[in-house]
Amino acid sequence: MSAEEPLFRVVRGVPTAEELAALVGAIVVRSRPAAAPAAATTASAWVRSGRPGSSSGWRTAGLPR
Repeated sequence: MSAEEPLFRVVRGVPTAEELAALVGAIVVRSRPAAAPAAATTASAWVRSGRPGSSSGWRTAGLPR
């Protein structure tokens, strides 16, 4: 592919400038590698205490002993 060739072309219809901008934005976002969100990788102790398998924490605090 040479430098003069477009990366994509419209083969049917006549898109508006806004529609083309939305398409380019979607292509750019999809072409980037996905980054793991920082908050999802480290859970607080409070969040971990409510997960299944935890024998202590806020979920079991109200259960009879």
